[in-house]
Amino acid sequence: METPVKVEFDNFEHGFPEGFGPGRWGYLAYGIGLAFAVFQLYVAAFNYLPSQVVRGVHVGFLLLLTFGLIGNFTAKSDAGRIVGWAIGAIGFLCGLYQWIFYADLIARDGDPTRADLVVGTLLAVLIFEGTRRLMGLALPLMCGVCLLYWFFGQYLPAPLNHRGYDFDQIITHLSFGTEGFYGVPIYVSATYIFLFILFGSFLEHAGMIQLFTDVSLGLFGRTRGGPAKVAVFASGMMGTISGSGVANVVTVGQFTIPLMIRFGYRRAFAAGVEATASMGGQIMPPVMGAVAFIMAETLGVDYSVIVKAAVIPAILYFASAFWMVHLEAGKHGLTGMKPSEIPSAWKALVARWYLVLPLAALVYMLFEGFTPLYAGSMGLALTVALILGTSITMGFSNQVLRYVFWIGLALVVGALSRNGLQIVPVGSVVVALVVITGFVRGGMGTLHACRDSLAESAKSALTVGMACAIVGVIIGMMTQTGVGSIFGSWVIGLGKTSLFAALIMTMLLSILLGTGIPTIPTYIITAALAAPALAKLGVPLIASHMFAFYYGIMADLSPPVALAALAAAPIAKENPDKIGWEAMRIALAGYVIPFLFVYSPALMLQPGDPMEAHLGFAGAVAYAGVKALVAIALFGMVAIGFLFTRMTVVERLLAFIASVCLLGEFPYSDVVGFVLAVAIVAWQWRQRPPSAVVASA
Repeated sequence: METPVKVEFDNFEHGFPEGFGPGRWGYLAYGIGLAFAVFQLYVAAFNYLPSQVVRGVHVGFLLLLTFGLIGNFTAKSDAGRIVGWAIGAIGFLCGLYQWIFYADLIARDGDPTRADLVVGTLLAVLIFEGTRRLMGLALPLMCGVCLLYWFFGQYLPAPLNHRGYDFDQIITHLSFGTEGFYGVPIYVSATYIFLFILFGSFLEHAGMIQLFTDVSLGLFGRTRGGPAKVAVFASGMMGTISGSGVANVVTVGQFTIPLMIRFGYRRAFAAGVEATASMGGQIMPPVMGAVAFIMAETLGVDYSVIVKAAVIPAILYFASAFWMVHLEAGKHGLTGMKPSEIPSAWKALVARWYLVLPLAALVYMLFEGFTPLYAGSMGLALTVALILGTSITMGFSNQVLRYVFWIGLALVVGALSRNGLQIVPVGSVVVALVVITGFVRGGMGTLHACRDSLAESAKSALTVGMACAIVGVIIGMMTQTGVGSIFGSWVIGLGKTSLFAALIMTMLLSILLGTGIPTIPTYIITAALAAPALAKLGVPLIASHMFAFYYGIMADLSPPVALAALAAAPIAKENPDKIGWEAMRIALAGYVIPFLFVYSPALMLQPGDPMEAHLGFAGAVAYAGVKALVAIALFGMVAIGFLFTRMTVVERLLAFIASVCLLGEFPYSDVVGFVLAVAIVAWQWRQRPPSAVVASA
């Protein structure tokens, strides 16, 4: 009997341990992970199956692999693992039920059989239990409360009550419709999210993390507090391909957190910097996080629209984190790295410039209007071609032969795609490269690594996928009972008096929800409750949804349940709560960004900005950008208590007042904010010690 793999239970909420489990059980999980990935690739490339079938099989794989892996990692005997896999198999069959009886389910929609009700109930139980085992109690408890309200809300006093629904109505809506478990979030998980997780995984394998790290070190390593700036920049770049805060922490953070600690940053602060920068990966185009795909589907707009709207706020978020670590370094006199420790950014780019090609192609296709599914498929195919082609050309001793190979490969793809870039010709080239790679020296190792990336991507998709499935309870309850209109009427009523107060209420709701649940359900709940109400108050629809999105991310940095802080804790060897509080302080400037783009839609490249009538659209964008930079600079000074020298309580208070004036839209608020900001900076400049000018270089 194999020795059970010991793992901390809480670790499942930010990923499983390395590998797939002991012995033959690990091989079983690995094989199923491969099958899951191949199914998702088939769906992305050809998409011949009905959407409901794709969603059902996707959920089936999620349940099978979730219960199987949990059994592999926690069971103390083979019998326990058999139970885990048996439960997972039942879940897979529940998902497969959507495929086997697809036509029958459509024909008897609204009139379920006893078998339908049994399968639907089993599916609900397994999704709740799988999520609990994977992510803890917070999210299942919240969804459980929604389910109780759905069943018994008719007994509550008005206006909280609803008309009441029978058991079969609820189960049918929840387990067989497109507004429950198989709603928009699971559709996005079954299509875009898995594909982009795979895309990021292959780019990491190709060496993208090392490229980002070397470029970051070369650009910022020598500057004041350089290691922390490296962490911010590298995590921002990594966010362009991963879209996952926790993934950034456990990859980039393995290098940056110890580096920051070595150069004098406190452990909690170093981990907080990485957590803050990593969570920004979810808002960093072009990939962004799972929420961005869900938002695009919810709003019925192209994903490129979301990307364009997110560009400037994302830059401001990372600029604020960069500014915070700069001030912290100045406050404690932290210096940069020695030139001998820093690689050349230019040499790193020259050596591995080709790794940027898949990302550039992805950005181009997204902005040209191609669907994320198509753009992601082509980006993935290009990444695989680069990995395999590099393995093949490693055996060429002559540099000319390498150029001939790459030029020839480009010509072949061009010839096959003369009528447009199609997945079949591109896929044929990839298959041919796979065959060739198998016959070159070291090629089998490359193929094995690619195969491992497929299986690992399936494992990485479990947490996001299960969260997308269980939030279907909230979506289904809201769509059938209409309870969201109650909260919306409260927000609208508050907004008639003060939009600022309505925004504060929405912000607090997002942060309150997010202290116990991941970003995806936080966004879905807040967007369903508050975003429509904000839109009725005149806030552009994208801005209202992005407002909910941002504070869902901020909530992930907040104790007591801060996933990014939990992931950083073992690397920094520090208490997660301390890291969470530091991350909140570092991200403080980021808290103002959503308010800024609500009052100044030009920050999201949206029309309707108040300054547009006076300055034109381009002028409004420039003015909003300058105001945002000043506001986050002031918030950074308040949080750190330093600019050119340590700030007094009065100076910090005045800086806070100035930032709030720039944050809202009150009479003469911008004028007061700018005047106060200039006065504080000038005063700090006069108070600076003689060495401050030299030290800031």
